[in-house]
Amino acid sequence: MESGKKKTVLVLFGGCSTEYEVSLQSAAAVLSHIDRSRYEVLPIGIDRDGQWFWYQGPLQMIAKDSWHSDRYLTPVVVSPDRKLHGILAFQPFAPVIQKPVDLALPILHGKNGEDGTVQGVLALSGIPVAGCGLLSSALCMDKDVAHRLVRAEGIRTPRSAVFSLSREQAVTVEKERWQREVYRTAEKLCYPLFVKPVRSGSSFGITKVMKKEELMPAVFLALEHDGSVIIEENIVGFEVGCAVLGNGELITGAVDEIELSDGFFDYAEKYTLKTSSIHVPARISPEKTEEVKKTALHIYRTLKCSGFARVDMFLTPQGEIVFNEVNTIPGMTAHSRYPGMFKSAGISFEELTDRLLASAAGEAGVWEE
Repeated sequence: MESGKKKTVLVLFGGCSTEYEVSLQSAAAVLSHIDRSRYEVLPIGIDRDGQWFWYQGPLQMIAKDSWHSDRYLTPVVVSPDRKLHGILAFQPFAPVIQKPVDLALPILHGKNGEDGTVQGVLALSGIPVAGCGLLSSALCMDKDVAHRLVRAEGIRTPRSAVFSLSREQAVTVEKERWQREVYRTAEKLCYPLFVKPVRSGSSFGITKVMKKEELMPAVFLALEHDGSVIIEENIVGFEVGCAVLGNGELITGAVDEIELSDGFFDYAEKYTLKTSSIHVPARISPEKTEEVKKTALHIYRTLKCSGFARVDMFLTPQGEIVFNEVNTIPGMTAHSRYPGMFKSAGISFEELTDRLLASAAGEAGVWEE
């Protein structure tokens, strides 16, 4: 980077998503670890109603969800004009401020942030994204499509089936036929099994179903989060994850392992660890660790990921690796798995953030040695 010349980076947080609160925690951590001597940071908060604001208040108010105070907010939109390459800020009784930016770092989890929608808006405006782009974000958010693509590469995925229920079907005799087919499919997959929204994150709407009587309530819970549900076989074993960073040349953090005492790694466990533990590095052999990393990189490239992502897999008692999902914007708090994996590999949160921004800036042609 040119000496003394800062690059301007948008950091997006909040959003119209069930994972709004998680985004605030992640963004607060990321914002506190960006090197301000190298970057001018523009925090852009998106409230639950979808309004965008340039936030200029204390960082701690983001984590506490008290950031939406009028005294700190200026309404903004992303300009579609690629010549501006930035945002428009609207102040009362004052001219519109045109603010060019060099990069955008979305720290938005779940729908309307991790599914390619925001990435598409930024691409239309010519603003480079630090992280996965529109295509990879959309692919990874759709569990069914992601599994199909990874399975085509010879990597095992859970056996599954997808069901959608339209409003018309829900109020007609078709609903009964639809339910019978769901029950038949579940019997083929065998209990226990998992019911998930096809497009959601942070384990929202996911249920581990132990018997037939629990199936339909789980399906309708998943439908509250998405119009389609995926029913998956239960994979015996434990979950391992691999953090990946970069574009052309990729690096990985330490592989981690989730130890569960019961159930599955749901939303509560992910953010409280009441009955589960995360081991970094994973308690597996060096040979298996390298195999997990190699598989993660294969999946990362298959799904066209860039910038950063966490690849989650299962490891069976026989040592077989089974793909679960890719988180294109993983949790980024100081206690989250992704920065924890890199910390175990000797890369601090500050260096991790710097590498992510530098890599994206280099890809955009604005990074200079």
